Amino acid sequence: MSRRDGRPADETVLRRMCEAIRHRGPDEDGFYFNAGTGLAMRRLAIIDLSGGQQPIRNASGTSWIVFNGEIYNYLELRAQLIKLGHTFYTDCDTEVVIHAYDEYGADCPKHLRGMFAFAIWDETAQRLFLARDRVGKKPLLYAQTTSGLVFGSEFQALLQHPEIGREVDYAALHYYLTFMCVPAPLTAYRQIRKLEPGHTLCYTPATGEMKINRYWQPDFSKKLKISEAEAGERLVAELREAVRVRLMSEVPLGAFLSGGVDSSAIVALMSEESGGRVKTFSIGFEEQDFSELHHARRVAEHVGAEHHEFIVRPDALEVLPTLVEHYGEPYADSSAIPTYYVARETRRHVTVALNGDGGDECFAGYERYAAMRLAERYRKLPGVLREGVIKTAIGLVPTSEIRRSRVRSLQRFLRAAGLPPVERYLSWVSVLDAAAKDELYSDEFREQMGGHNPAAWLAPWFARANGAGVVDAALLADTMTYLPNDLLVKVDIASMAVSLEARSPFLDHHVIEFAASLPEHLKLRGLTTKYLLKRVLRKLVPVENLNRPKMGFGVPLGHWFRGPMKNFLGETLLSDRALSRGLFKPAAVKNMFGRHTRGERDYAHQLWTLLMLELWFERFID
Repeated sequence: MSRRDGRPADETVLRRMCEAIRHRGPDEDGFYFNAGTGLAMRRLAIIDLSGGQQPIRNASGTSWIVFNGEIYNYLELRAQLIKLGHTFYTDCDTEVVIHAYDEYGADCPKHLRGMFAFAIWDETAQRLFLARDRVGKKPLLYAQTTSGLVFGSEFQALLQHPEIGREVDYAALHYYLTFMCVPAPLTAYRQIRKLEPGHTLCYTPATGEMKINRYWQPDFSKKLKISEAEAGERLVAELREAVRVRLMSEVPLGAFLSGGVDSSAIVALMSEESGGRVKTFSIGFEEQDFSELHHARRVAEHVGAEHHEFIVRPDALEVLPTLVEHYGEPYADSSAIPTYYVARETRRHVTVALNGDGGDECFAGYERYAAMRLAERYRKLPGVLREGVIKTAIGLVPTSEIRRSRVRSLQRFLRAAGLPPVERYLSWVSVLDAAAKDELYSDEFREQMGGHNPAAWLAPWFARANGAGVVDAALLADTMTYLPNDLLVKVDIASMAVSLEARSPFLDHHVIEFAASLPEHLKLRGLTTKYLLKRVLRKLVPVENLNRPKMGFGVPLGHWFRGPMKNFLGETLLSDRALSRGLFKPAAVKNMFGRHTRGERDYAHQLWTLLMLELWFERFID
């Protein structure tokens, strides 16, 4: 926190804020106070276990830093700074960051390779400097109050501050009901904001002036002129290096392994780079349509890993209070449940776990990328041919629990194919589309949320693709919106809730920038997603793991809501308290609940989104 009214920072409040995020750093805490500025941290010790206590000062003692994350190039950067005259008193990456600030000022994040959120109090300049990593692997929240600026890693910390209220931002809820999460810079609280990925914030307490600047985004407009063979060699080299630098640790390290393409690639490269047996961790479910254990086991045996499997019976009623508490605002990606379980079990064995996050967004792994391209051709077909294509496609989907989901995806494709690219993309990523909102939203809620339009919010990202193709435009939108607002929030909160650090080699900015520079046809070839990545992995990963259908990390919501969770769902969503909030038409909520529980239509994800919203209201607003 940094005050602008000249009064000392409130030590009692700061210590209470720090204690609220003990789970993020159970090893130790640290504090710095200087007149109106106070810094606090909780440390999960990974590097320089004995000498890396924070806050850390620069050589002259005029600047102090609190830092969350890991800098993988800190040894190289440290050597460069020493040549420039800097002296160090620790061996940790945190001190390298503050010396980089002394040398490069507000441009220092451009020199960092890793995941980070940090705050530096510059006594000489009398300013507070905040920065967040390029793709938002680490969170950073802030709020301007009457007395100054307050910041932290999680909502639990900021909500301890007496000047931060809990007034709801209804526009944020509108976006939540579209994307299952609240996109940055918004939060569900009107007063609190998220620093967006790839941004810095400078705050001057004396004037109250705050400046926010973007320092990075991937460029899809500059394409390499490269052969497929050369691109494949470069891809493996970039990814191998990204894995190698993330093996840096003074504590036990392992990897999440689902058996999908991305996590399998990371584990295979880890086994080659580590010089020992990799510890791998997989989670399975009794419902076979949602379990990937046999795929993970195949990869673990292939690379000779020390493999650990966990069979869980996901008890949503048991884990929901924990998830609601830690996420701190409405969050409805149900894969947070298995992510939390696998993180909890993994933490019993290691402190750091690598994962495959980002592979889809780098190398075009989602079906919607193929759909974006196909739609350009599909909408030009005569109506009769369109119906024939969709019926044939539905007939090709194998019969299983997941079949209904894929049929719905194809039907959504049919409805959206004639739309412009932004609206088409939006229709595929929305949990509640415009028609569903028309049925659900009350007039009062529409007035409260204002004229916010999710399509208008997405459109700038398609424009920032600088004339790249429709697939690259969707990749950019996913990398800078879906990835940081949904997936990275999910993994950071679920892993840090159990004091586990998660590292993502695919999200190394060198890998992202290389992928952005590849021509579209090397990422998506016909209907083959991740074309180049799958080709180069043939020498590293069993071919069965490359060719199998993508599953995702789901849970059987539809079954739960018709069975073990039916009563809880009804008691929560149809309670007088929930129905009287004024957001939704009670008849519409009752209709959605009734049709789903009777098996007439699948509203599982929509109901889960409403459920997580109501549970947030009960915990944080009521």
